[in-house]
Amino acid sequence: MGKILVTGVSGQLGTEIKKLSVSYKGDFLFADRAALDITDGDKVKQFLGRHPVEAVINSAAYTAVDKAESEPEMAKQVNCKAVEMLAGVCVSHNLKLVHLSTDYVFDGKNHRPYKENDPAAPVNVYGKTKWEGEEAIRSINPGNSVIIRTSWLYSSQGNNFVKTMLRLGAEKEEVRVIDDQVGTPTYAGDLAAAVLDILPGLNHKNVKTYHYTNEGVCTWFDFAKAIMEYEGLPCKVTPVPSSEYPTPAQRPSYSVLSKQTFKKDFKMTIPHWRDSLKKCLREIDSKL
Repeated sequence: MGKILVTGVSGQLGTEIKKLSVSYKGDFLFADRAALDITDGDKVKQFLGRHPVEAVINSAAYTAVDKAESEPEMAKQVNCKAVEMLAGVCVSHNLKLVHLSTDYVFDGKNHRPYKENDPAAPVNVYGKTKWEGEEAIRSINPGNSVIIRTSWLYSSQGNNFVKTMLRLGAEKEEVRVIDDQVGTPTYAGDLAAAVLDILPGLNHKNVKTYHYTNEGVCTWFDFAKAIMEYEGLPCKVTPVPSSEYPTPAQRPSYSVLSKQTFKKDFKMTIPHWRDSLKKCLREIDSKL
């Protein structure tokens, strides 16, 4: 396909898309906030006027979950208002749009994996603003576009749970990790590959919502245990309740996402989180 604009290139997903882009057909244009501030509508229109594209992958977001509680307007500006503007530009230029969202649009009270049409009930500012961004896209309805919710994203780049556990595992004899929040870790490299694979074939009138995470279910404690085990770190991992680590933002206690619709529509096999964790750890080790 033609040129693809990827926003938020300095983030985990944007970085992985850039790494994979060399092996995909198509011409890519990568933009971080310095190159393109998606909260400035005039600059976005000017940018697309200078750089015509056929599709936009929006991986830019305000993702500081706790900080969003004290900066709700900033979170809303990036996660909702900017997304609303971007969707409008995609409609006026007839562009495909892939927008990334989050499991945090749900309240965590389910006891089965959340489906795309389950009622949203975010319990923190971050989730609320991401949900509002989703609703803006659906209202504006750029054709051939999708919203993809994901969860517990990590990669070999930037700051994330895996990198934090590796650092603490090397420094400490014991770490205490929450064991009453259940979800699915998602390797950004897998998500990036999925986004690039489905983009050329998007062909529908109304915006569709999908879920994509790795396969499997675990707690943060399980995730941390696996990291230490696979890296051979002797650090003891002790399970603790969320109440031991109060945070400004509430988290859903259960946010497993059903991927059945994604797998059915795109005929795609999704790796298990343990296999992808091993892959990511090998990549991290190769850089040492």
